[in-house]
Amino acid sequence: MQIGILETGHAPDALRAAHGDYSEMIARMLGGEGFSFRAWNVEAMAFPDSVHAAEGWLITGSRHGVYDDLPFIPPLEEFVRAAIAENVPIVGICFGHQIIARALGGRVEKFAGGWEVGPTEYEIEGQSYRLQAWHQDQVITPPDGAETVGTAPGCAHAALIYGDRAYSVQPHPEYGPAFIEGLMQVRAPGVVPPDRLAAARAVLDRSTAPSSARMAARMAAFLRREEPAP
Repeated sequence: MQIGILETGHAPDALRAAHGDYSEMIARMLGGEGFSFRAWNVEAMAFPDSVHAAEGWLITGSRHGVYDDLPFIPPLEEFVRAAIAENVPIVGICFGHQIIARALGGRVEKFAGGWEVGPTEYEIEGQSYRLQAWHQDQVITPPDGAETVGTAPGCAHAALIYGDRAYSVQPHPEYGPAFIEGLMQVRAPGVVPPDRLAAARAVLDRSTAPSSARMAARMAAFLRREEPAP
């Protein structure tokens, strides 16, 4: 099964040599699931010709906001709606989570409670997950037809499911602690409040790997249209 990765942003240059770009992190996360991958740099307006150019889709994270006035956002929203209409499964992570919701009529804003950074506890589909967070924006109002299946104390709609058409999560199962530490050094100064960074660093050694592996398996099952593992 080929999965198309829609790149809506890129890892910082300073971190890419050690960690790869977002599409590489996602391919690595799903590497044991038997998929093949092709990436499209939609941020640079390189879109697939059709929603049927792959058998399933995954939308990456991004430093942009889904409400930003950027050329790639309207056609990406159209692509999401077309994939839903054509019944091609689509998965979203962080920005991907938000753009699916917005494309279908949901509301995304900067969260009044501020940034979520580092290892964070989530309850998703009745299971506990510890996954890496890196966001201030979040889904405030899900669209009609979306079911909230994941929450966290600072994120009411941390995971959404749209029948068998789309599945999305706010946290980053593809990120490890070393990449989060790198983001804190490269992208956080002047953006993320120092107290949030200090709190994240204090728990950064708490492993998220087991939860990331379970979330990867959940995403893979969704893309294959399989029932999730109990």
